[in-house]
Order: sequence, then structure tokens, then C-alpha cells
Amino acid sequence: MPEEPEAPEDRPTPQHQQVRTLDARSLRGLAHPLRMRLLAALREDGPATASQLAGRLGESSGATSYHLRQLAAHGFVEDAPEHGKGRERWWRAAQDCTQFDESLVFSADPETRGAADVFLHEIAAMHAQEINGWLGRAGAWPTEWRRASDLSDFTLRLTAEQSLELVRKMHELVRSYSDLPPSEGSEVVRLHTHAFPRPSGR
Repeated sequence: MPEEPEAPEDRPTPQHQQVRTLDARSLRGLAHPLRMRLLAALREDGPATASQLAGRLGESSGATSYHLRQLAAHGFVEDAPEHGKGRERWWRAAQDCTQFDESLVFSADPETRGAADVFLHEIAAMHAQEINGWLGRAGAWPTEWRRASDLSDFTLRLTAEQSLELVRKMHELVRSYSDLPPSEGSEVVRLHTHAFPRPSGR
């Protein structure tokens, strides 16, 4: 899911993507586990109906329909009438990705801080779910794709400025691959980046 897409405002974003930067109001509208999963599904898999999304996510169509309307009220999704047949209502993502402004974590409004906490923890949960999903189905992929996957971690001693520089460079490197022309044998590849300090134990 998704969104990932959750980079602070001062980091570069892909040139050809439509980006939604979260403010306090839109964050409160998005910070719900099912809404975030719905938005991620529409961004990754394209337009769908509430019933299709319900089947994909293991939810009731009533729940997905309600939360899609809430996402629409906050401008995250919109109608996709070109896909509709009869009374079916199709939805699509209104933007390609979301930017999270770290200042929301320090908001004076406790409701906004709570929404930021829900949002970030759900992103972490979605990443973990994706990794576990890959590990569960990796055996069905050819050897070359198993070798091309990665599950690594590193421990460095950096200043905050050096850590931010490293994150920016990693993002720039990943985005340098985003405009490659389609080629035979290409697949959708998901990359997660996590960087955070921890006590040194001293």
C-alpha cells in the first residue's frame, strides 16, 4: 500500500507524478487503516468499484463504500465514470503519491498529532505486510527475481544532517530509475526505505 510515497516536503519528488502534500485537515481525513489501504490499492492497481476493493481487501462492500466517500470528500479519490457500467460506481486515485510533512507530528492540536501517529504506524504496518507477502510467495518467482530481491539492514553512526543527506541521495537514486522505458521482462518492483536513530547503549 501505500502510499509511500510519504516523504517529507523538503525531499524531491518524481517529475511526472501528481503529489498530494498532507495538511492537518487532509491528514485527519486519511489517517484510518482501511482508507489508507483503499488509496494504496487504487494507486497500485488502478480504478475499481467498492465491491471489487472489498473482495481484494477482505472487507464488506458497505465499509469500503463509506470510506471511499470519505476519501473523496478530502480529495484523495474521485469518480472514474469511463469505467462504469450501469449503476456501478468506479473510483480512481486523484493523485499518484502523498507527501507527509514532519511538522504535523509536532502540531499543537492533539487530534492532528494523533492522526500523524496513526498514519505513520499504518505505513509501517503496510510495509511489513508487503514484505511478509513477498516472502510467502517468493518461491513461485524465477531464480533471477529471487536474486534481484533484497532484505537488508545497516547500522551507521551519523549526524542528523548526514542521515538526511543519505536519505535524499537514496531517494534520488531510486527516482533515477522511475522514467526508464518499458522493457521485456520488467515487473513492478516495490522498494521501502527506513532510516531512524536508536540509543547507542552508552
